[in-house]
Amino acid sequence: LPGEVPSEEEIAGMKWYERIVYKETNEEVVRLGDFPRRYLNSIIICSISTLITVILGTIAAYGFSRFKVRGKDDLLFFILSTRMLPPVVVVIPVFLMFRFLGLTDTHIGLILLYIAFNVSFAVWVLKGFIDEIPTEYEEAAMVDGYTRFQVFRKIVVPQATTGIAATAVFCFIFSWNEYAFAFLLSRKIAQTVPAWLPYQMGVLGYDWGAAAAGTFIFLLPAMVFTIILRKHLVRGITFGAIRK
Repeated sequence: LPGEVPSEEEIAGMKWYERIVYKETNEEVVRLGDFPRRYLNSIIICSISTLITVILGTIAAYGFSRFKVRGKDDLLFFILSTRMLPPVVVVIPVFLMFRFLGLTDTHIGLILLYIAFNVSFAVWVLKGFIDEIPTEYEEAAMVDGYTRFQVFRKIVVPQATTGIAATAVFCFIFSWNEYAFAFLLSRKIAQTVPAWLPYQMGVLGYDWGAAAAGTFIFLLPAMVFTIILRKHLVRGITFGAIRK
């Protein structure tokens, strides 16, 4: 991205696709503030939260799919309802709770928050995949002496790989792009890139070149993660769409 940055007048007259990449050096973005640290924060927080979310979601989805749970439908709806609330509804209670617990501007605070919001999505999506796995496989394995955990680990998880991959991609992207809570609950130590970008507005105007280059670099991990899992992602999205 080497070269010069257009002036404010030139930027105002640009089309949207001309604004995506400016001829600004990557070195300028790295020198600007603490972008590398914010970038690393995003990777750490989103990776850990996605991993834990998928693990918890898979276990919970298996329980809802295979066991008789009293009030299962109501409980599933309650879990899903957490995704219906816009962040602005809970942002003040979450902020007060985090300040009381000393979790503001910490990695663990954002990780726990992203897990809480994404696990409901993971449970619902993965339950649909596990429901499609025939129970005869598990029954045959238990007849051969497998424990319930061995059945889950050696039969259910491999069969649900497509669903797990698709869920991981969506949870990662949700966490990677999250702005409201990251902006409110982090300042320096745990600040992520989405919360860092608005601070590039200075007294002389917005640094469009650095913002564009930073945004381009910010998109790379999500793109790479999606490309790596693209085969499972396509199969996961279309899984169960065609039935006999």
